[in-house]
Amino acid sequence: MYSLRSSLAIPLVLLLSACGGGGGGAPVAPPVTPTGPTALVAASTVANRCEAPRSGSSIDKQGALLDELTWVRSWIDETYLWYREVPSTYQPQSFSTPIAYFDVLKTTATTASGKPKDQFHFTYTTAEWEASLNGVELGYGMLLALTRTTPPRSAVVTIVEPGSPAGLAGLQRGDVLQAIDGVDFVYAADPASAKIINAGLFPKAQGTHTLGLSRNGVAMSVNLTAVDVSTSAVQNERIIDTPTGKVGYLTFNSHNNVAERQLVETMRRFQAAGISDLVLDVRYNGGGYLDVASELAYMIAGPQVTTGKTFEQTLFNDKTRPGAPVPFHAQSQGFAGPNPLPKGTPLPSLGLKRVTLLTTGNTCSASEAIINGLRGVDVQVNLIGGTTCGKPYGFYPAPNCGTTYFAVQFQGVNAKGFGDFADGMAPTCDVADDYQHQLGDAAEGMLAAALRYRSSGSCVPVTGASRLLSSMQSPADTALRLLRPAYKEIAVMKR
Repeated sequence: MYSLRSSLAIPLVLLLSACGGGGGGAPVAPPVTPTGPTALVAASTVANRCEAPRSGSSIDKQGALLDELTWVRSWIDETYLWYREVPSTYQPQSFSTPIAYFDVLKTTATTASGKPKDQFHFTYTTAEWEASLNGVELGYGMLLALTRTTPPRSAVVTIVEPGSPAGLAGLQRGDVLQAIDGVDFVYAADPASAKIINAGLFPKAQGTHTLGLSRNGVAMSVNLTAVDVSTSAVQNERIIDTPTGKVGYLTFNSHNNVAERQLVETMRRFQAAGISDLVLDVRYNGGGYLDVASELAYMIAGPQVTTGKTFEQTLFNDKTRPGAPVPFHAQSQGFAGPNPLPKGTPLPSLGLKRVTLLTTGNTCSASEAIINGLRGVDVQVNLIGGTTCGKPYGFYPAPNCGTTYFAVQFQGVNAKGFGDFADGMAPTCDVADDYQHQLGDAAEGMLAAALRYRSSGSCVPVTGASRLLSSMQSPADTALRLLRPAYKEIAVMKR
């Protein structure tokens, strides 16, 4: 996602480590001028033929590096949405790992605004990806946002998972990171410091690290042990009484396996309470399963406007057979995971003709599909916050030899055929994030703006808390960057 410019660019090192983006292999070798067209075979003929088969795997077979490289190239040629735009100059014999080869097999085109057309090309270990689907992540149970990328840098806690090491240590939304294992996070500039910071922020194994933070200007130090944390997809459920009716609020963090039951149970309570409006907080929701997005959209709008309608039509390359449209699911899809909801369970519905979403530049993919899908059936969707990240694309993640590959394979459009939002969806009211209040607090800047817009139709100007946040950002920063894996910012289709 970002390139290193100098030894001072520690935040860029952090983002590369945090966001996946392939990597993990040898530096990319210079391309070799081909002597003829690349010879491709069907990806299925070399699938799971591994240079180093995993011990105990019933899938991996003994193979060679060339088999893995060939699988990557063939899979891209068969399924990548923009396969015609992949450079033909890169040859497999130039690369020492399949990940390094995969990293360059993507389009080099740009969007209308000039950003890369494909920002979503990455890999993860298959074990890490599969654990994430059940909401399990190695870490401290907190989400950090980088609010300034140049010294003095600033990273602020946005979400703390209850019962996690961060939660048990008393960390709160709004705490500002100052140091990691004795290294100054704000000003440190040397590579050795970057290595320590990366090891503390993105642990690869269970272990304890010391973080220095500040809260309202008061310094604090905590020892946090990285463990496998079970994260919540839904948090901060609220029913807010207003003079014109009850408003439901929830923080929705991820479209994963555990989200299905949590969303259904929350919507049942909202339905029983008779809410007349809903504020869906997806400011940090990077996406996940499209089927979960479809279920949630149905529960918001109800059968009156969704029956027989398309939630999302997926558009593939010309080598892929078109799939059936994704409908508005009125029944659970039965995602596997802890305490799963039985497949075919009727979903509750609120029957709302309008809904408000709280959004930022970290609202991506499947979250954007909710917006686009509802607008496709004429539900009024108001966005309070910032422009979304712009990912009208999706994936069928493919595992091979212990690595799961993510390459754009489809674009989604709604019932009206619209899906052109690669530069994001603009907010109805532009409101900065507010770290001085907890999520779900009616006084929190974005939620307060949503409630005011609902009652008066007017947008709230930047408040004191929002100005404080703005002062933490450099002029070059156009969006807060969450320090999270790239696989948390995608739309995924189940096969």
